[in-house]
Amino acid sequence: MASSCPKCGWPQVEGARCPRCGVDVARYRDEMASAAGGATRLATAPPPIPTAPAVVSTRPAGFWIRVVATLIDGICVMAAEVALALVVWLFLDDRLVTVAGRAFRFVAGACYPVIFHWLWGQTLGKMAVRVRVVTLDGGPLTLGRAILRQIGYWLSAVILGIGYLIAAFRGDKRALHDLIAGTRVEHLA
Repeated sequence: MASSCPKCGWPQVEGARCPRCGVDVARYRDEMASAAGGATRLATAPPPIPTAPAVVSTRPAGFWIRVVATLIDGICVMAAEVALALVVWLFLDDRLVTVAGRAFRFVAGACYPVIFHWLWGQTLGKMAVRVRVVTLDGGPLTLGRAILRQIGYWLSAVILGIGYLIAAFRGDKRALHDLIAGTRVEHLA
């Protein structure tokens, strides 16, 4: 029986873990119930001051696995572009094929990673290599954070790829776009 995730609200949780944020649903519900039952705070009491995120015990995804995921994403976008070009070529003029291909490449290059990271935490390439993008505390990305991460990704490209290479040398394997957006890439369990 499918239910929704109590942490991120993902509507299609069928197993013990949420496919979007990775939380153990039963444990999270138990923790929330014990916190609500054990704490007797007044309704007017201020919320607690947030502390630094807890140390996460997941494995960060390294540089090369992320390169493979990016290559798979590139192949997927190119395949979609070829399919679109074929359809346009069959029904319209050759010049429109070039224009449609360039427009699709621009839109797909900007929107594909943002939408996939926001909704699922993974692009098709990341799904294939079983890694995902999460916030520093392990939660799902908001739309704004996914957009900020994509802007950081472009910035990494503008500075000759140095922003991507940072992930190869940092202990936490975070690239420049991860540092800018406050995200990390981790292996799925």
